[in-house]
Amino acid sequence: MTSFNTLDDIDLSGKRVLTRVDLNVPMENGRVTDATRIERVLPT
Repeated sequence: MTSFNTLDDIDLSGKRVLTRVDLNVPMENGRVTDATRIERVLPT
């Protein structure tokens, strides 16, 4: 099985990182109805 590094495994101090996330947030009429997933990923 392939093992993947996480952000905690790598020294990223002073570096710029591009992170791609698939949030799959619920929407209705083109507006986000629950922003919980967006808010939880912000500290990353």
